[in-house]
Amino acid sequence: MKASLQLRMSQQLNLTPQLAQSIRLLQLSTLEFQQELEGFLADNPLLERVEPSEAGEPTSDEPGSATNESQDAPELLWDEVRSGRSGDDDDYDPALNVPQQTTLQEYLQAQAALLPLSASDRGLIMLVIDALDQDGLLTQSLEELHEQFGAGELAELGIEPEDWLVVLRHVQQFDPPGVGARSLGESLFLQLRLKPESPARELAGRLVQEALDLLAQRDYTRLKRQLHCNEAELREAIALIGTLNPRPGAQWGNTESNYIVPDVVVSKVRGHWLVRLNGAAQPRLRVNEYYAKVLQSADAQSLSGQLQEARWLVKSIEQRGQTILRVAEVIVEKQKAFFELGEIAMRPLVLRDIAIELGLHESTVSRVTTQKFMLTPRGVLEFKYFFGSHVETDTGGECSATAIKAQIRQLVQNENKQKPLSDSALVEELARQGVVVARRTVAKYREMLQIPPVNQRKSL
Repeated sequence: MKASLQLRMSQQLNLTPQLAQSIRLLQLSTLEFQQELEGFLADNPLLERVEPSEAGEPTSDEPGSATNESQDAPELLWDEVRSGRSGDDDDYDPALNVPQQTTLQEYLQAQAALLPLSASDRGLIMLVIDALDQDGLLTQSLEELHEQFGAGELAELGIEPEDWLVVLRHVQQFDPPGVGARSLGESLFLQLRLKPESPARELAGRLVQEALDLLAQRDYTRLKRQLHCNEAELREAIALIGTLNPRPGAQWGNTESNYIVPDVVVSKVRGHWLVRLNGAAQPRLRVNEYYAKVLQSADAQSLSGQLQEARWLVKSIEQRGQTILRVAEVIVEKQKAFFELGEIAMRPLVLRDIAIELGLHESTVSRVTTQKFMLTPRGVLEFKYFFGSHVETDTGGECSATAIKAQIRQLVQNENKQKPLSDSALVEELARQGVVVARRTVAKYREMLQIPPVNQRKSL
């Protein structure tokens, strides 16, 4: 075989550092984006933040303007904390002014400290309190606790297995009612003891102790037969149980809030739905003019690379904001019926629709809509919320999955609770409204909405 040289021309797309930076910034969430900017500001002395007062107030008042402000638009005070203090105080640290959250264990330990207990009983009661789960229930048996902390060592201290039951009874007298129970039924029974005496309380006590599983299955026929009661008596007992708390310690759980800073704000002004960037989520950076002039007049090669990097970054940030805004505007335009009427009017929408509309790649739209949020009159919603598959109607049209879920939720809310709708019945009801959907699809949407099956929705 004779060797030969061939000249071949081809095209290849190279990912430049500027393009890679723009793509990376675009896919970051708002919080990640802000953290990234703080890092750039710390590393590059040529960059500085543009304060809101320097940026100026938007003046455009035309429908569709991205910077339109109006009295109807919600005010965003994301970075201002009103602490009730006035004047400057260098010694004041707002982070230290946050109230501390008391845990369930600390709350119970404070109550135990008021009891006249011996040293051994006090030690045992603290061990029991520490063993409670986040709902305030004791999931371990007393025998397991005795073995866990060393049966031999405890015996040398004069502590026997029955001593655990004594201190557990103390814990079960504490607030909140139902804490320290070894099962859900026992927790509900402890709470019932605090209710006024009545036939309903007695029947409810028997129910939670003897037939809680039947209540969970909503098998009212077997309940009436087992408890020897009629329907009215059973209904009253179940209503009393409904006033109890199945998770008495849950309110002492982790109450830390996770805040979402929306990227855009949607508001209706003079009959038009307007979209604007949220300045708190889209901070502006610029190249420091003083340093830029020094570099132009002096030989400072060491900073020339940082100057170019700063200019690239400023441009990338502006492109990121404009791309997010453009995508948000098209979403709002295509889902205008949702903003007017709610979920039931949501239209089918896929990423390709937005990509074609804006002349962007589908992957770019995917990055823009991931972990980006908009503040609307209907709440703070992720961009992804507005996208979903579609189902054909009997008239040849299309209905979005979100709208079908809203219809299912509405049908279940309005159903006869004594004769709830099965999945097949839901299919028939949707068909009457012109939506043709399979029963397995209805079952899937019902589960996604966390709606129990028909046998668990039945009530007396």
